[in-house]
Amino acid sequence: MNGGLKFDIKGTTMPLLEFDLNQGQTIYAQSGAMKYMSSSVDMKTSASGGISGIFKRAISGESLFLVYFTATQNGDKLAFGHTFPGNIIPWDVSKSTLICQKRAFLCATEGVNIDIHFKKSLGTGFFGGEGFIMQKLTGNGMAFVEIDGEAVSLDLAPGESIKVETSAVAMYEESVKMDINFVKGFTNILFGGEGLFLTTLTGPGKIWLQTMPIQSMVAEMSSFFPKPSSRR
Repeated sequence: MNGGLKFDIKGTTMPLLEFDLNQGQTIYAQSGAMKYMSSSVDMKTSASGGISGIFKRAISGESLFLVYFTATQNGDKLAFGHTFPGNIIPWDVSKSTLICQKRAFLCATEGVNIDIHFKKSLGTGFFGGEGFIMQKLTGNGMAFVEIDGEAVSLDLAPGESIKVETSAVAMYEESVKMDINFVKGFTNILFGGEGLFLTTLTGPGKIWLQTMPIQSMVAEMSSFFPKPSSRR
């Protein structure tokens, strides 16, 4: 519960986020995320933000339209499911702005704004695992973010740095600096299995890392798919 908002995250591998709403409370979400709701909940689909809003959501990996769910009576139930195996992380964006990987946004209260975050460094944009564009969550209220696999959170002190595999960065507070560095050592590059680059995150601020990025999962599973037979 946060600021009068009652919610519960249920399950493990494929968690479910359930709200117990009071009359008049509104939650908005990406389209297709809702799993069930009380019959008295009012549902409205909107192209929030107009053309600009649609464009921002499209390039940040979200659905073009948002769905708003408003409780018409106390005790209305509303639930959202995770899109893929992972975790759902709640965060009060009035405490700090979040920078998230694309397609991370699940749902939020009305005071939360979804924007896009452009990486300033060319190296970070090309090799940082998420391209030049990430999601930026600002405003006031609770946001709920999807993370691939298990979530590990760390609090970095001012000037403290950590190097991580590029696609493991799920989200971080805006105060954290993100950069890309070459892996040092010829043998490390050839045989270390970490590729050419690592992401460096420097505090102060909180970071969230994910243990199984969806692109890594797809790559692992693809080796088990039957190969199409060649025909002459």
